[in-house]
Amino acid sequence: MAEGAPLRQILGLAVPALGVLAAEPLYLLVDTAVVGHLGAVPLGGLSVAAIVLAQVSTQLTFLSYGTTARAARLHGAGRRADAVAEGVQATWLAVAVGVALIIVGQVFAGPVVRLLAGPGPVADAAVGWLRIALFGVPFILITLAGNGWMRGVQDTRRPLLYVLAGNGISAVLCPVLVYGAGWGLDGSAVANVCAQLIAATLFVRALVVERVARGPHPGKMRAQLTLGRDLVLRSLAFQACFVSATAVAAHTSTAAVGAHQVVLQLWIFLALVLDSLAIAAQSLVGAALGAHDEGQARGLARRITGYGLIFGTLLGVLFAALAGVLPGVFTSDGSVLAEIPHAWWFFVAMQPAAGVVFALDGVLLGAGDAAFLRTATIGAAVLGFLPMVWASFAFDWGLVGIWTGLCAFMLVRLLTVLGRLHSGRWAVLGAVRA
Repeated sequence: MAEGAPLRQILGLAVPALGVLAAEPLYLLVDTAVVGHLGAVPLGGLSVAAIVLAQVSTQLTFLSYGTTARAARLHGAGRRADAVAEGVQATWLAVAVGVALIIVGQVFAGPVVRLLAGPGPVADAAVGWLRIALFGVPFILITLAGNGWMRGVQDTRRPLLYVLAGNGISAVLCPVLVYGAGWGLDGSAVANVCAQLIAATLFVRALVVERVARGPHPGKMRAQLTLGRDLVLRSLAFQACFVSATAVAAHTSTAAVGAHQVVLQLWIFLALVLDSLAIAAQSLVGAALGAHDEGQARGLARRITGYGLIFGTLLGVLFAALAGVLPGVFTSDGSVLAEIPHAWWFFVAMQPAAGVVFALDGVLLGAGDAAFLRTATIGAAVLGFLPMVWASFAFDWGLVGIWTGLCAFMLVRLLTVLGRLHSGRWAVLGAVRA
C-alpha cells in the first residue's frame, strides 16, 4: 500500500462519520433555536442542563473511541469477529452504567444544577429538563458503543443512517411538543429521549445479526475499562473547562449564559465536524498498526494533519462571514444578541488550530495513545484554561475572559499533539497495544 491513504479512502470514512458526529449537535442547535424563542430563562435553563447531561455521556466516550481503537487493530490483523465482539462488551457496559446513571442523576439533578447556576428561575427550568433527559442516558451510551465497533471495522455508513433516523424524527417532534403540545422546555427533553431510543434500538439490532457471542465477557470488559480510565480522565479535563465556563457565564448574567450557550453549541458542532477526519484517521491508523504497517500509519498522520488545517481554516472564514446573520437564527432576545460578539470572534479564530488538534487526536486515539492524551489534556486545562476562567469570574471579565481561556486551552493542546507526532512514540505495532 502506498504511504498515507488516498483522499477518496479518507473521505469514504470521514463523510459518513461527519454525518454521525454532526447529527447530535445539529439537533441541539435546532433545539436551541426552538427553545431560544421561548425567552432568555428557558434558553439559560437549556444551557445549564445540557452541560450537565453532556458530562454524564462524555465521561464515557471510551465506549466509542476506546472501542474503535481496539476493534480497528483487530480488524487490521484480519480478526473481524473479535473486533465485533469488542462492540458486544461495550454495549453491556453501556447498559449497566446507563441504568446506574439514571438513578444517581435523579437524586443529584437539583443540587448539581443549583451549584452551577445558583437558585432562581434558570435553575428551576434546568432541573425539569434534566430529570426527563436523563432517561435517555442508556440509549446515548449504547449508541456510543455501536459507533465504536462499527468505526473499528470501517463501517461508517450504517451508523449515519441510524443516528439520522433518531435525530431526524426528533427534530420534527421537538417544535411540535414545545409549541404545538404546549409542553415548553420539557417538550425538548422528551424529543431528545426519543432520538436516543430510536438510534440505540438500531445499533442493538446490528449487533444481534452478527455471528458472535452475545454474552458478557468480564475479561474483555476489564480491558476496555483500563483504556477507558485514561479517556475518562481526559474527558473530565474537557468538562472541567466547559462546566466552569458555563458556571461563570451563568453567574455573570442571564444574557451572558444565553449567549454562551449559542456560541458553545456552535463550537461543539464545529469540533465534531472537524472530528470527522479524526474518525477516519482513528480507524485507518489502528488498522495499519494492527497490520504492522508503520509507514502507512505515519503517512496517514501527516496527511490528516494537512487536511485538518485546511478544513479548520475554511470553517473559520465561513463563520466570520456569518457573524452578522447567524446569531439571530438562535434567539431574538436583544440582550443575548448584544453579548454574542464577545465570544464569537474567539470562536472563529480558534478554528484553524482546532482543525489540526482534532485530526491529531484521531491519529493518537487510533494508535491507542490514550495515556499521553490524558496527560496533555489535563495539562492544557490546568495551565491554559482554568486560571483564565476563574480570573474572569473574580474580575468580572465576562465572556471575553471565558473565551480567552478556551483559546489558551486549544493552543496548549496544539503544541503537545504536534510534539507527540514528531516524536513517533505513538506508533506501536500489533493487534493489541502493549
